[in-house]
Amino acid sequence: MKKRVEEVLKTLRPELQAHGGDVELVEVTEDGVVKVRLTGACAGCPMSSLTLALGVERVLRREIPEIKGVVAVP
Repeated sequence: MKKRVEEVLKTLRPELQAHGGDVELVEVTEDGVVKVRLTGACAGCPMSSLTLALGVERVLRREIPEIKGVVAVP
């Protein structure tokens, strides 16, 4: 599943990078939780929780239904 998550994140990166940010995959747990780290401008952005929920998580769950959730880690 980790490889599939990386492939989906590749499609999201250009949009994040256009705003000075990025996303890094930290871990995919056994129970289907994806842990990511928002970097660059996304790391301290007040809108990062929306980016995570409405952008990253929504697309990952649509493309990989086995994913139970997405969480940001420092």
